[in-house]
Amino acid sequence: MVNAAEAYRRQQVMSAPPEQLTLMLYNGCLKFIDEGIGAVKDKKYEDANVSLQKAQRIISEFRLTLNMEYEISHQLLPLYNYIYDKLVEGNIRSDVSKLDEAKGIVTELRDAWVGAMKKAREEKGQGKGGKGYA
Repeated sequence: MVNAAEAYRRQQVMSAPPEQLTLMLYNGCLKFIDEGIGAVKDKKYEDANVSLQKAQRIISEFRLTLNMEYEISHQLLPLYNYIYDKLVEGNIRSDVSKLDEAKGIVTELRDAWVGAMKKAREEKGQGKGGKGYA
């Protein structure tokens, strides 16, 4: 049986608009990178591997879902490839500096996404008092 917290999280995901799902994925990726960094520092390498593979799967999902009809996608793909490579390298070598580098880039992408969500919401006339998600 699914507990109440898990059911609530599932409902949030199922009812979220696409832009909110993207934000959730960025935040999840950052959470898993942080978990991986902490586990590497604690020399819990199996735990680090599990967390970092979750982050890698999120980045892979971003790569797979890019719409290459847009110019921005041609700029994001090499960036996502770079992040993925740093996560793999940091995981294999237990190198926190590589993981920190990946985290920094993901953080910048997430922050830019939040800014784009806010701008889109304002352009739709929802402003700060609207039903936006950022």
